[in-house]
Amino acid sequence: MKTRLFLLLIMCLFILPPASAQQKEYSLWYSQPAPNEGAENIVKSRGFPYDKYWERWSLPIGNGYMGACIFGRTDTERIQLTEKTFGVKGPYKKGGIGNFAEIYIEGIHHDQPLNYKRSLRLNDAISTVNYQYEGVNYTREYFANYPSNVIVVKLKADQPGKISFTLRPVLPYLHEYNDEGTGRTGKVSAQNDLITLTGDIQFFRLPYEAQIKVIPSGGQLKAMNDESGNNGTIRIQQADSVVLLINAQTAYQLKSSVFTASPENKFTGNEHPHRAVSQCIQKAADKGYEALCKEHIADYQSLFSRVDLRLCDETPSIPTDSLLHDYQRGKESLYMDELLFQYGRYLLIASSRKGSLPPHLQGAWSQYEYAPWSGGYWHNINIQMNYWAAFNTNLAEVFIPYVEYNEAFRQSANEKATGYIKKNNPDALSAIPEENGWTIGTGANAFSIDSPGGHSGPGTGGFTTKLFWDYYDFTRDEDILKKHSYPAMLGMAKFLSKTLKPTEEGYLLADPSSSPEQYHNGTTYQTKGCAFDQGMIWESFHDVLKAADILKEESPFLRTIKEQIGKLDAIQIGESGQIKEYREEKKYSDIGDPRHRHISHLCALYPGTLINAETPEWLKAATVTLNNRGDKSTGWGVAHRLNLWARVKDGDMAYQRYQLLLKKYILENLWNMHPPFQIDGNLGGTAGVAEMLIQSHEGYINPLPALPAAWRDGSYEGLVARGNFVVSVFWKQGLMTQMDVLSRAGGECVIQYKDIANFTIKDAKGKKVKTIQESKNRIRFATQKGNTYYLNH
Repeated sequence: MKTRLFLLLIMCLFILPPASAQQKEYSLWYSQPAPNEGAENIVKSRGFPYDKYWERWSLPIGNGYMGACIFGRTDTERIQLTEKTFGVKGPYKKGGIGNFAEIYIEGIHHDQPLNYKRSLRLNDAISTVNYQYEGVNYTREYFANYPSNVIVVKLKADQPGKISFTLRPVLPYLHEYNDEGTGRTGKVSAQNDLITLTGDIQFFRLPYEAQIKVIPSGGQLKAMNDESGNNGTIRIQQADSVVLLINAQTAYQLKSSVFTASPENKFTGNEHPHRAVSQCIQKAADKGYEALCKEHIADYQSLFSRVDLRLCDETPSIPTDSLLHDYQRGKESLYMDELLFQYGRYLLIASSRKGSLPPHLQGAWSQYEYAPWSGGYWHNINIQMNYWAAFNTNLAEVFIPYVEYNEAFRQSANEKATGYIKKNNPDALSAIPEENGWTIGTGANAFSIDSPGGHSGPGTGGFTTKLFWDYYDFTRDEDILKKHSYPAMLGMAKFLSKTLKPTEEGYLLADPSSSPEQYHNGTTYQTKGCAFDQGMIWESFHDVLKAADILKEESPFLRTIKEQIGKLDAIQIGESGQIKEYREEKKYSDIGDPRHRHISHLCALYPGTLINAETPEWLKAATVTLNNRGDKSTGWGVAHRLNLWARVKDGDMAYQRYQLLLKKYILENLWNMHPPFQIDGNLGGTAGVAEMLIQSHEGYINPLPALPAAWRDGSYEGLVARGNFVVSVFWKQGLMTQMDVLSRAGGECVIQYKDIANFTIKDAKGKKVKTIQESKNRIRFATQKGNTYYLNH
C-alpha cells in the first residue's frame, strides 16, 4: 500500500507543475534623498536642458494620464508633476509637452535623519520614504491611482502631532502672451483645504487646471494667499497624518479636429477642465485613502503580476545606485538583469493606460518647459519601441492608447497621404480620398502629425502598422482585428501601394525613399527603394493579406498587393556579405554613417519577420551588418541591437548588449539615457529580454531561443507567444526541463525546441495529450481555450 502511495505521489509530481511561486519582489531603493545642490545641476545635452537631479535621482510614478517624480527630501520635498495633454509651443513650432507644476512640501527641517530609505516598489507601484528624526519614525507614501485618476501622497508619523509643513505648489515657466506664441498664464490660490492651479497656454488657447486637496488627521490647517490672491499655500501644524490628493487636466479632447485645426482652434468650444478636476478630487476624497490604495494595488497588480522572471534567488541588500555602480564596474548581478526587465514593464504600465495618450519620448514625465524633441511620438523607431514589450510581456491592453490616438489622427493622415501621392506619384492618385489610405511621417505628438519625407521614407507607416498586426496576433481577438487592426493595416497598405514605381528590371520601388536619419556627405540621403522602406512595405502587405484571409475579405486591391509583394526585392546582400541599406551600395559603408545609431535596414529582422530562419543567407548577412554597425550608439540604439541579436538567436551577443545598456546608458534611477533621458531604451530593453526567452514569429513557439550562458539556471512565468499562448518555462544548466502553456484563445500549438518530441505532454487532469511529431525538434497539438498543458522532460 505504501509503495502504491509513493508511486502515486511521484506521478503527481511529474504530471503537475510546481506550484506557482509568489512573484518575486522588486524595488528601487536608496539610502539618501535625491541631491539638491542648487542651480548648477542644469546643463545642456544635445541642445536641451538636462537636470541631473531630476533625471538621475527622482523616482517616477504614473497612471497614464499624469506622471510625478518623487525626490524624497527631508528639508523641502519636491514632487514634479506632468500631465500628458499639457502642450506648449517650442522650437518645432507645432507644440510639445511641458512641465505642469512643481509641488513643494516645505518647512520639514529634518536635517540628518537616521535610517533613511526611499524606495519605489515595482510590485505595487508605491513609492515610500522612511526615516527617523529625534526619536520619531516618519513615513511618506506616494502612488498614482489609475481608476480614480489621482496622485495620492500620505505623510504620517508613529507619534501624534508630529506632521507640520507648508504645501506650496508652483506653476513654472510663466510668460506673458507674446508675438512668438510662447505665453503661459497661471495662478495658484488656496481656499479651505484646497489649492487650485489654473491658467491658459497661448499657443493652443488651452485652459488647464490642477487641484490639490489636503486632508489632515488632527492638527490645524490654514489656507493662505498673498495680496493678489495668488501664490496660495496651505500650512499644516501638528497633525497626526496628512493625505494629499492631486489631479491635473486640460481642455484637450482626443478627436480628429486636434490634428486638422489650426493651433488656436484645436480646443475651441471644449469645456474648461475645472468641473472635471473638481469631480475627480471629490470622488477620490469620498473614497478615502485606504480604499484608494486598495483600488490602486488591485488595478496595477492585475497587469504587473502576470510575469515573473527568475534568474537568481538573491535580493541584494545594497541600495540600487550602489548595485548599478558595482555592475558598471564589472560586478554583474543577475538580480539587476531581472530588475531592469521588470522596471520596463512598470514604466509602460505607468505611462500607457486606456483613455490616456500613448507614452511619449519621456514616457509620462518631463520637468522642462519644453520636453526634449517635443516629447513626441517619433515614428521612425521610438513610438514602435515603446510598445515592443507590450505583447510578449503580457500587457496587450496598454497598446489601446496608441490605437485611440491613431484613429483620432487618421483623418489628417488621409489628407497627408493624398498630398504625398499627388506630389510624388500623381499617376497613382485616386479621386476617392479613402483609396489613398493614410500615412505617418517621423514627427508626431499629441497635437499634430507629419508626412513622410526628409530623412525618413514612407516605410515609417508599415513600421507602425506592424504593431497593429501584433496586437491581433498576440491576442487572437477577431473583434480587435475587425474593428481596429485590419482598418489600420488596410489603409496603410493602400497608401504604400501608391508609393511604388516600376523599374526596368520589373521591380517596384518606393520613390522617394530614405533610411531614417541617415546622412551622406553632410546631407540627407534620398534614393529609391532603400531596405527600410521596401522591408516595411513588405511587412505591411504580408500582414494585410493574412488578416484578409482570416476575415474572408476579397477585393481588387488585395489582388493588387498580392502581385506587388513579389516585386519588392526588399533584401539584398552586398559585396561585404552585408544586408544592403541601399540598393546602390556595394561594400558596407559605401553610403552613409557606418556606425549610425539607426540600423533601419534590419527592421525586417526585428520587429519584422521577412528575415527569419527560413532565409539563412539573409540571417548570416544580418550578423555581418550588426558586427559592422557596432555598438557606439544611443541607449535606444543599443536596445534595438539587443532585439536584433536575439532574433539572430545568439544569446551571448544579445546579453552583451543588455549588459552594455546597463553599464553605459542607465542612470541611478534606472532611466535610460539617449542622452538626455528617453524611455524607449528602457522599454526596448525589456522587449529584448523577452525576445531572448521566447519567440513565436516563425510560425511556432521557440522557448529559450537566445539564452545566454550567464543565465544558466532560471525560470519565467507569464510571457506570451503569438496565438495568445501564455508560456512558463523552467530550465537547468541551459536546458529546458519544463514548459507550461495556457491557451487563452484555443487553436493549434506548435513548439520547436531541441528534442521536444521526447517531452511528455499532459493536460491539467493528467491525461496525455495527443501530438503530431513533425521532427524530433518540433511538435504540434490541438488546444482548448482556457486549458493549460504541461510539458516535462
